[in-house]
Amino acid sequence: PRVELAWAQRALQHARVYFNLISSVDPKFLRLTPLDERIYAEFRGTFRELRLERLDPEELKSEAAK
Repeated sequence: PRVELAWAQRALQHARVYFNLISSVDPKFLRLTPLDERIYAEFRGTFRELRLERLDPEELKSEAAK
């Protein structure tokens, strides 16, 4: 149990550091993988009409979205 607790605490510490790092960068400049542009292009090709500025869960559940 002590090893598992120590692992969980260390994982939480790493998660907080990582979150702080990615939160400090303007999202339009954030690149996590070399394939980011390709992933985004494929996503936009599939979901052309989806407004990303503000996602509405109810809009995503609509018949048109399905």
